[in-house]
Amino acid sequence: QKYGVAGGRPLVDLKAMAKDAGEQCPSFTPSGGETLDEVRDRAKDFFEFLCQLTVELEQQEHGKPGAPGRSSGTSGGQFLLPWTNHCSEVEPSSEGAGSSMVLDANILVVSHGAYMRNGIGYFVSDLTCTLPANLTKSQLSSVSPNTGVSHFIIKLENGNLLKPKIACVCLNQDSHL
Repeated sequence: QKYGVAGGRPLVDLKAMAKDAGEQCPSFTPSGGETLDEVRDRAKDFFEFLCQLTVELEQQEHGKPGAPGRSSGTSGGQFLLPWTNHCSEVEPSSEGAGSSMVLDANILVVSHGAYMRNGIGYFVSDLTCTLPANLTKSQLSSVSPNTGVSHFIIKLENGNLLKPKIACVCLNQDSHL
């Protein structure tokens, strides 16, 4: 999150600015800073970019016409961002009317906890992500601990970017510490 005049300053300064403005720290936006809605929009745009790029790379890899090129210019047709695992397979469609392409990509996103919390909020509220049964509401709204790991499975049936199916496997896990 961009903190404007509070950027690079201690958290106690941000809390004091929020108190002086009569607001709570998490929702307070300092002058020149970024609102939580703007952070969420940025996370949404980034997620949509990753989905689009994954679909384009898969189409290019399988020689689909009209797929934009993303070659790095190196020999051997190497991609600039080679995320796909070359493990795509065809499986029966949920509608039973043919088949659907399963895109298999592993994507690691590393970020600050507040940005990730807003991205996860987008997954849950806008994209109706399914959550682990034992996840509490406070865990869902908490900021990830340092080096916390969250794992999501995202399905784009037939490359449909408008209706991704998202399932959360784990959220903010730190058992590896």
